Amino acid sequence: MKSIDPQHLSIKENYKFLTGSIIPRPIAFVSTLSKDGVLNAAPFSYFNALTSNPPLIAISIGRKDGVQKDTSRNAEATGEFVVHIPDESYIEAVNQTAANLGPAESEVELAKLTTVQSVKVKVPGIAESKIRMECVVERIIPLGGESDKPATDLLIGKVVHYHIADELYQDGRIDAEKLQPVGRLAGSNYVKLGETFSLDRPK
Repeated sequence: MKSIDPQHLSIKENYKFLTGSIIPRPIAFVSTLSKDGVLNAAPFSYFNALTSNPPLIAISIGRKDGVQKDTSRNAEATGEFVVHIPDESYIEAVNQTAANLGPAESEVELAKLTTVQSVKVKVPGIAESKIRMECVVERIIPLGGESDKPATDLLIGKVVHYHIADELYQDGRIDAEKLQPVGRLAGSNYVKLGETFSLDRPK
């Protein structure tokens, strides 16, 4: 077994080990509005739930040379965003939104996705998504890098409204097989749900 000190690795080498080991990773497809009203959307695979009381979720949004991405900057400016769960039906469109566009350009228009009005936030949602969560910013925490050039923003949001497709909703639960979620692996690789199994938790 290899024994490796991460301090002896480059940023890229550490990234490869993390993204190749922590798999599959859920994907947050996040929409935000700029101060000028431009609808931004981008996928992030450093994403998970934090607590259900209240419902908090977290997304790590990398910076480039210490400069915030549109998603972090917009969320910080407006205090709102919407998280969508990508599934097999529109994952190719989600991938298109990862294109490096300027702040005045909309990835939603580029990917020809359909917008839908939200209930409790001003940021529109994406109609193609079977699950979306309207969120308000709980906290944004710069992490890593250097003091004047953080490596990432940890965006923590409180879910203030859920939208769940009728076909997924089963007695207060979500049918994962009908959702057909897509997860992230390393490089350009993704994964579908695949075979599932159950294990009883020890008492």
